[in-house]
Amino acid sequence: MSVESFSDDFTESFLTYKDKPAITFLRDGRVETEISYLELNQDINRMANLFLARGIAKGERVILFIQKSLIFVVAHLALQRIGAIAVPLNTGFKKSELQYLLSDAEARLILSEPAKEPFIREISPSLSNLVIDTQQSYHDLDVLRGLSSEIKPIEIKPHDPALIIYTSGTTGKPKGAILTQENLIHDARNIINIWEINESDVLCHALPLFHVHGLCFALHTSLLAGAHVLLLDKFSAPRIIEVLSKKEGPRVCTVFMAVPAMYAKLMEYLNDKKLDFEHMRLWTSGSAPLLAKDYERIHRIFGREPVEREGMSETGMNFSNPLRGKRKPGSIGLPLPALEVRIVDPDTGIDVAPGQTGEIRLKGPAISPGYWRKPDETAGAC
Repeated sequence: MSVESFSDDFTESFLTYKDKPAITFLRDGRVETEISYLELNQDINRMANLFLARGIAKGERVILFIQKSLIFVVAHLALQRIGAIAVPLNTGFKKSELQYLLSDAEARLILSEPAKEPFIREISPSLSNLVIDTQQSYHDLDVLRGLSSEIKPIEIKPHDPALIIYTSGTTGKPKGAILTQENLIHDARNIINIWEINESDVLCHALPLFHVHGLCFALHTSLLAGAHVLLLDKFSAPRIIEVLSKKEGPRVCTVFMAVPAMYAKLMEYLNDKKLDFEHMRLWTSGSAPLLAKDYERIHRIFGREPVEREGMSETGMNFSNPLRGKRKPGSIGLPLPALEVRIVDPDTGIDVAPGQTGEIRLKGPAISPGYWRKPDETAGAC
């Protein structure tokens, strides 16, 4: 698998599928903005030029502390284009949590909502703050107006950091998992290949964007494959069922990625009522265990067995049940290509016998080189 920069992969995809719709943003279940791959590419360049004008250089951190929106996507991909590092954060973080994260990330800039501006100024008065009102329609935002849609190429290498995802883990303060250009490329291509994501797919995107599930597994793969992303502003069972059950027109979904709790809410809303989802080819579940009884209920209500998988912020996606072939309820499936896996005794590091419990150890090109500013934790994980 050859490796270029993650941004180069996106640019190639955007120009290949330039006339296709890339993202349709739905607010409260209704179409607010639809943007083609060519328009998306141009706006990413405009945003990249804005970052450059604000003094953002390669390797510097920019925090994305804004709601799920089209401008979030544009900002994240623009940072990749200039070799800067995106740091998406949950807008629900409390003052004490955000205070630690702002200090730890040592960001040059933060993107935030108008309501958060006083909050940010109180916590970090010296931090440059680009305020964006994501409640406005995308085309009503003035942040990109007057900026050039052309950008001077910046050399970006495979091992350059591209993304920091903060994960609390099990002990201590949150740790920022560094994901490189190579990590993101390999992970996205792996998922595209094993799940056969392609330009004819339409993804119903109902996940948050501050987590690898929604940002990397869902958004990255879909855009790199030339698929059409229906980006929902938030999770709402009635809205999602309305989108997923549509069988005519240009926005007929084929793929849905979710966590077990989301499926539970969808099935509760349907109250075991069976609708026609024959047009859907792929339902995936991850980020938490899926009980066997829920697996069977999803199969019964939605008409297909879900594809269970496993991944982490630090590693990308590691295991998946097969798209084609027998799936085992309660199993995370088989290792993805190029991933080396061992099951070992955590005390001795020796491989355990088949059928015995052990610690999973992984090695592969999608795995993080370490935690941001935490050498001891990095050494302990390697």
